[in-house]
Amino acid sequence: MKPLVFEIDPQSFWNNPYPALAEMRQKHPVCFVPQLNATLFTKRDDIFTCEKMIDVFSSDQPGGLMTALMGENMMRKDGEPHLQERKQAFPALSPRTVRDVWKAKFKHHTAEILDSFTTDQSIDLVIQYAMPVSGHALRHITGLTNITPEEMDGASQAMIDGVGNYIGDPEIERRCHVATKLLDDALDEMVATGTADASSMLNILTQAKQPMNSIRANIKLAISGGQNEPRDTIAGAVSALLNHPEQLAAIKNGKNTWLQAFEEYARWMSPIGMSPRRIAKAFEWNGVILEPESRVFFMFGSANRDESVFEKPDEFNISRNTAKAISFGAGPHFCAGAAASRALIAEVALPMLFEKFPDMQLREETQYGGWAFRGPLRVEVDI
Repeated sequence: MKPLVFEIDPQSFWNNPYPALAEMRQKHPVCFVPQLNATLFTKRDDIFTCEKMIDVFSSDQPGGLMTALMGENMMRKDGEPHLQERKQAFPALSPRTVRDVWKAKFKHHTAEILDSFTTDQSIDLVIQYAMPVSGHALRHITGLTNITPEEMDGASQAMIDGVGNYIGDPEIERRCHVATKLLDDALDEMVATGTADASSMLNILTQAKQPMNSIRANIKLAISGGQNEPRDTIAGAVSALLNHPEQLAAIKNGKNTWLQAFEEYARWMSPIGMSPRRIAKAFEWNGVILEPESRVFFMFGSANRDESVFEKPDEFNISRNTAKAISFGAGPHFCAGAAASRALIAEVALPMLFEKFPDMQLREETQYGGWAFRGPLRVEVDI
């Protein structure tokens, strides 16, 4: 049979997708959502299995928004072409490079940002802390040290808005084009001057003789996910811990770790909540027929709250076993920047912030937004 239809209200889904996703998992785990013009996979084990079946669930999407707006990057390739570009980028993103090169830069910039704050000050952690921490890290990793953290953040947001613009808003598309031009111009300048960090993606990919159009696309890919995910996770995890003081205390007394807080937040709020695929050939999954060239969304945010996998999945609990979470993906497109993200958030941004300001308090309830990409709109704290 064809996928059953499940209607959503787009604004409500953006505000909080979890009630609708829970209903989908219970009633129609594979369903067609006309407002998104896509078939949604909502169960963790379905996604875990199907994401590896690249002959059916193809990342190659020539007409997709990401390819059209940002160029054809490694996330939009399968098999050997994807593997080759991923291997070429690996030296810039490997756990060893993160440990030996990037972590010191993460700590340096984070310390500078923290030193700019004063006790008894009120700040928005999203804009004033998490954004520049993430932006500085990404400037070095990509090689685009000639743009500011604010420009990095703006470009990232414009691109993720663009690739999620399934309603076709022309203003969102325009802002995305402005952002990609900013990045192209910055990349051209860094190539001309030859001043990119030796371990940066720009330098590593250039040395690997990757075609320039692929370098551009892959650096934009790194920025589109590599800015908002750490930014939103840093600020969101702080809010979650401040709302659960007993869990924060467990970290401070050594019972739990900052890494557990990071992994649980990434499961609980899923900053990257969805990954699209194109159906490459006719296929049937659990009685549901998927037509060739139709579009599928693997809903990571739903998988990470699957009741059949996680007990009380809507609760934030850093003591839970998150091994089955698929916050970074599950197949060959597992996030290449996972090591950098873990180091930046769990080894630098969270512990350094709480060490500097141990008595932080939330000023208001944190509001979240988004479903393809999800994070706090602001996190107001008194430090």
